Amino acid sequence: MPSVQEAVLLRVFVGERARHAGHPLYEAIVRAARDAGLAGATVLRGVMGYGRGGRIESAKILDLSDDLPVVVEIVDAEARIEGFLPILETMIGPDPRQGLVTLEKIRVLRP
Repeated sequence: MPSVQEAVLLRVFVGERARHAGHPLYEAIVRAARDAGLAGATVLRGVMGYGRGGRIESAKILDLSDDLPVVVEIVDAEARIEGFLPILETMIGPDPRQGLVTLEKIRVLRP
């Protein structure tokens, strides 16, 4: 029977073109999460979306965008995620157009 543990899902919504220290922001976030010892990170590339500016970005051939939405998901214990937030804050900065961060309490099944 698998055990259930409480955890936190950290989601970071950014655009493909967002940068940090000369690298794609999503890539920098994943590397920082690994360096911080977080359990794991996954990057999901969206096929369509819009953000604060309202401009629709799409992967359709006629609307081909170079700034598709990207979501970085990281799951770990609440204390570990909370410890990573100051690092993440320095990467995203004060501009809300650079990225959106959400936190969600979840339950994780462990075999």
